[in-house]
Amino acid sequence: MATVGPRTHGRGPGYAEAAPIYNGGTFYIGQLLSVARGAELDVPLRCMIKGNDLSTALCHGCGPMAYPVPIQTLAAVSNSQRRARCIEHGCALAPPAWKCPATSSESTLHQLAPYIGKLKSTIARDLIDQYSKPKNLIVDPFSGSGTIPLEALLAGRRVIASDVSSYAATLTQAKLAAPPTLGDALATAERLLSTADASQTVDLRRVPEWVRQYFHPKTLKAAIAFARTCRAEKNHFLMACLLGILHHQRPGFLSYPSSHLVPYLRDRKYPRRQFPEMYAYRALRPRLVAKVHRAFRRRQLTDAEGIFRQVSVEDIRLSECFDAMITSPPYMNALDYSRDNRLRLWFLEERSQFESNDNNNGRAKGFIRLMIAIARLNERYLVRGGHCVLVVGESVSRRQTVHPAQHVVDAFAAHAPSLVLETVITDSIPDIRRARRDYRGVKTEQILVFRNRQT
Repeated sequence: MATVGPRTHGRGPGYAEAAPIYNGGTFYIGQLLSVARGAELDVPLRCMIKGNDLSTALCHGCGPMAYPVPIQTLAAVSNSQRRARCIEHGCALAPPAWKCPATSSESTLHQLAPYIGKLKSTIARDLIDQYSKPKNLIVDPFSGSGTIPLEALLAGRRVIASDVSSYAATLTQAKLAAPPTLGDALATAERLLSTADASQTVDLRRVPEWVRQYFHPKTLKAAIAFARTCRAEKNHFLMACLLGILHHQRPGFLSYPSSHLVPYLRDRKYPRRQFPEMYAYRALRPRLVAKVHRAFRRRQLTDAEGIFRQVSVEDIRLSECFDAMITSPPYMNALDYSRDNRLRLWFLEERSQFESNDNNNGRAKGFIRLMIAIARLNERYLVRGGHCVLVVGESVSRRQTVHPAQHVVDAFAAHAPSLVLETVITDSIPDIRRARRDYRGVKTEQILVFRNRQT
């Protein structure tokens, strides 16, 4: 069995270089990563972990080792043993910025409106810097809140983004085509507010009761009229600003006291009799103007080109090859994006019913179908030497731990033979990035990096 020492040279600070670790075998990714049939791995798996928490590394992949390794064996390895093995084999740490908050330094366009499962902007920027170059074309077929597309533009890349969700479409387009100056944004906001005020009266009897329960009637009429005006003018930026102040208990928001990320009334914590001021009329104009000011607090300009298409990944057609795909697919069996964004989706579409779990995207069969489509896109359009980077959530329940990353690797093995799995990064997800305080369905993310080896 070959002996392999540390490989700490690489593409940037905090990274180590490793040869491809997929050569046609079957991989089991999650608590164990192994090659089937007991094959030997004579190169070290590059261990990427969050901050200084070495216990999250895939340390069992370091150095030469016979596979497969029983999951019980890996579970028996203590944190200190993992830490020692990382040091022995020279595994690099993930950039410290992955652990630090980004809200005080990132572009404030990232903070237009909340989004469940949102990727931290510093992680997105690191992946962009690591696996692409200025003026490269980056594709993000699951753009979500638009974090990766915006960071790609700010890094001087060209971007083609897409998503099937209307909320994701609004947020991504708001960031890719934001007004150039605060003055432009305020002037447009004033014009649209005046247009909304002059529009026909909103008939609240046609609004579902579950929507009406969140707002003072006068506030709700103004919000609906403004949303309709934004839709008519296709102004995604101001629509995103409206959605960003739609519900919370703070004075700067429009709703009765409720949660911010996922809409739930908090009338038990804030009873109407004890807190009557929280159920009073809230004017839209001053709150929207304040939101626009906050969005431009750190507005960074760029000349890079960004394109968005509201289309499913299976229907994507491109006119040119791309240099990198960097994206975060929907969490499998873990989140219900339609339910958790139901109030914002209603203002976008004015529909009472939304398909649970975005049709099939959150289910195993739907997830596999999407990953097959992603694999085929990369096989067809990814340039030679280009990278496909997928941030995949690992689902955990009381009964089982599901490894969606395994489905990704299987899909690429079958439908993208030109690509090799080059790197696996394991990153634990802190509670602050979760959808709900009591939600623990996704504890880690596996970042899979494939490279097109085609010559």
